[in-house]
Amino acid sequence: MDFLFAKRIWFGLALIAVSGLGACASKDPSDLAFEEIPAEKLYAEGLVAMESGDRKEANKKFEELDRQHPYSNYARRSMILTAYAHYKSGQYTECISAAQRFLTLFPGDDDVPYAYYLIGQSYFNQIPDVTRDQETTQKALQAMNELVQNYPDSEYTEDARRKIRVTQDQLAGKEMQVARYYLERKEYIAAINRFKVVVTDYQTTRQVEEALMRLAEAYLALGITHEAQTAVAVLGHNYPDSKWYKMAYSMLNKGGYEPEINKGSWMARILS
Repeated sequence: MDFLFAKRIWFGLALIAVSGLGACASKDPSDLAFEEIPAEKLYAEGLVAMESGDRKEANKKFEELDRQHPYSNYARRSMILTAYAHYKSGQYTECISAAQRFLTLFPGDDDVPYAYYLIGQSYFNQIPDVTRDQETTQKALQAMNELVQNYPDSEYTEDARRKIRVTQDQLAGKEMQVARYYLERKEYIAAINRFKVVVTDYQTTRQVEEALMRLAEAYLALGITHEAQTAVAVLGHNYPDSKWYKMAYSMLNKGGYEPEINKGSWMARILS
């Protein structure tokens, strides 16, 4: 991300060189409330602070710029820089808030894809363990999806696609955790409903193979053999070398059954 963002910093530094503002001494922060400072000066000083690694001071300058000159082009630029500075400082809530405000005020700006990326990254960096609530994961997925769907040619899209795969696998893992819990308690219908979510909504994740095997297990326990046969047949067709297929086939064979697709099954219409 730093490499992709560098061009914005260098653009600002070029502006400083032209205007001669980089050499200007910064006012004491207490003076800011009493004196209107030119937008370009606040912007330049904020960039200098950011380039030196003082993101706290940079945010002060950018926030003051937004307060004093809210409709200027410098305020627009500083808003996305503020979001970035918050992100680099690990202040993800503040980053998300700044980026969302930028999206609301400047929906047609060239930096809109980057704002979505910052939001997605901020949520992504807070993804919790699979045993916990996955609301943050859902929000990361939503932000990255908006970026990929609306700005497919953006320089941030390739990484966003990678993050989408990770978040989907995390969400599928959560469904699997809950489904296994129900299966262990012999609450087979509840378990099937959860495994079904994995198979239908997260088909590209690594969780699908086990989900199909567990579906066969749950259906066999309920005596719904044709669905169990279908689950194993679909598993074998799509993942013939999977350890889960070998386990499922053995389990089915011990009951005297062979994998066979029932054309009326919901599983026959997917993963084929």
